[in-house]
Amino acid sequence: MIDTIKLMLDKSMFYITDKNRFIKDRQEALRGYFKLVQNPAPSELKRGIYKPRLTVTNRFTGPNVSQKTISIEFSIPKLMFGNNFDELIGNEFPQIIEKLNALLLEMGVKVRPSCLTNAPVSLIHYSKNIALTDYITPYTYLEQLSKLNINQNLDTDRTSFRNEGHSFKYRANSFEVAFYDKLKDLRQGKKSEKRAEEKDNALQLNLLDLITPKKPFEVLRMEIRLNTRQKIRNLLKTVNNEVEPTFINLFNQSISQKVLLHFIAEVENALPPLLTYQPNSPKKLFNGLLIANPNIKLNKLLAIYALKTLLNDIGIRGFRQLTKRYGNTAWYGLNKEMKELKVADEPSVFNLLRKAITTFTPLRLLDFQGNMTNNDKYD
Repeated sequence: MIDTIKLMLDKSMFYITDKNRFIKDRQEALRGYFKLVQNPAPSELKRGIYKPRLTVTNRFTGPNVSQKTISIEFSIPKLMFGNNFDELIGNEFPQIIEKLNALLLEMGVKVRPSCLTNAPVSLIHYSKNIALTDYITPYTYLEQLSKLNINQNLDTDRTSFRNEGHSFKYRANSFEVAFYDKLKDLRQGKKSEKRAEEKDNALQLNLLDLITPKKPFEVLRMEIRLNTRQKIRNLLKTVNNEVEPTFINLFNQSISQKVLLHFIAEVENALPPLLTYQPNSPKKLFNGLLIANPNIKLNKLLAIYALKTLLNDIGIRGFRQLTKRYGNTAWYGLNKEMKELKVADEPSVFNLLRKAITTFTPLRLLDFQGNMTNNDKYD
């Protein structure tokens, strides 16, 4: 459903009861500007204590007129469960407000529950954890995704996939789409937080001690990170849910599903089915294409075979860079031919993602006790 969210409150919605809990991050006295921050300490996270990240900002917008705001950024599942493996059911909103309000009081910030409930949202991360219990690893799906034909105006980061095989993401200034191996990300976080996708990963590193698999158990995670209020508004319009982006309005399973499915469709449209077809030998590839497309001409079949082989090696973006002298028109023609081509049915990352999000069954580690050792630690 929702992982991370950032709430923005103006000065009429909060009161600082203990400024000493904040540290000065930046100050420009002549301009009347200052920024104070309070983040969870690494030592607290290691002891299982989770707190939101707070930033108080003061700006003078005119003579003797200041605008003070506080941003409250936190992971909802980490707030409720101490980890973001376990997912929300959808009816926890009152408990979330109660727990968040109590934590803020401990951190020296007083906020009315109604202000938290109706707080404007400036950042939100939608996510889904998908358990893999069929001997297929996240790497298999991430390898398919690495061949995406993402708009070249976006910054597509494949470095982590090539080096570690644990994540694939693409991003623009206002949003990011990430797919990654959740268990491997925890192992990366144990080495260094900078190497992991997650913030505040120290909170849940002990989960690795609990999930030593004795049966197949992997977790593929999808995240949609909307980083501006305008992007949130635009996407709500796109998925036909034009509501005011407040905390209570966005804590909505239907909106979460629509956002995730929207990006799955966008990503799937960028990946011709031919690229997911991975027979284990050149002969099977050629025969498979011939059987699925009995009327195809030999010269076209050979051309598609060569294209498929090259794309397997360097991916779509690499291919487009290599052939840019021929212009975009040539690529669009090839892409159209690939999409029209029939291929044998193969397990697809998109079938898996769409099924998981359509059913939207929350993942809970307790449900997979039979797949894990050391289960007594859950009792």
